[in-house]
Amino acid sequence: MDILKSFISLLALINPVGAVPFFLSLSSQQSPAERRRTIRIAAVSVFCVIAVTALFGQQIIAFFGISVGSLEVGGGIIMLLMAINMLNAQIGNTRATPEERDEAEQKDNIAVVPLAIPLLTGPGAISTTIVYAAGAAHWYDRLILIGIGAVLAAICFGSLSLAEPIARWVGRTGINIGTRLMGLMLSALAVEFIVDGLKALLPDLR
Repeated sequence: MDILKSFISLLALINPVGAVPFFLSLSSQQSPAERRRTIRIAAVSVFCVIAVTALFGQQIIAFFGISVGSLEVGGGIIMLLMAINMLNAQIGNTRATPEERDEAEQKDNIAVVPLAIPLLTGPGAISTTIVYAAGAAHWYDRLILIGIGAVLAAICFGSLSLAEPIARWVGRTGINIGTRLMGLMLSALAVEFIVDGLKALLPDLR
């Protein structure tokens, strides 16, 4: 398993810095203590989603009769849609619809839904984790994937904890530039996913 590639693709999908404006908006009515609790729960939730998906995701898709090749094509399309939205510096509806975000602003507890799921770990991150887990040659490759999840959870914790300084120092323009760069990398990874999936589904393309 290519550790760096796995890390970069999941980092681009989760995009912790890009979530900063939405976190500030959703937590605007919370006290500092409530905000810290929200950040902790969201970071732990991100780790749990990636860890559970890495361990059991392949069994889940097998239960529904879905092949890894089909998931690669479907996940690649989702990644490509997200990348296009990121290139336009938008969060897109593949993570959360405007109605869901409006409803979230009325909720007291936003840590798990919608912050961790689907704003940070949405369908793209989940399907990508399953694909990498399915391609793991050894059992310890899945442990590495879980380790990547722990690192990403720590990055999410750090970026959300520093949300206000980041918003001040970098500004919306800086966040948008970073989001577009992540979107560019994600679009290339999405094309690779789709091509690999098509090769698995249609061997004559090899």
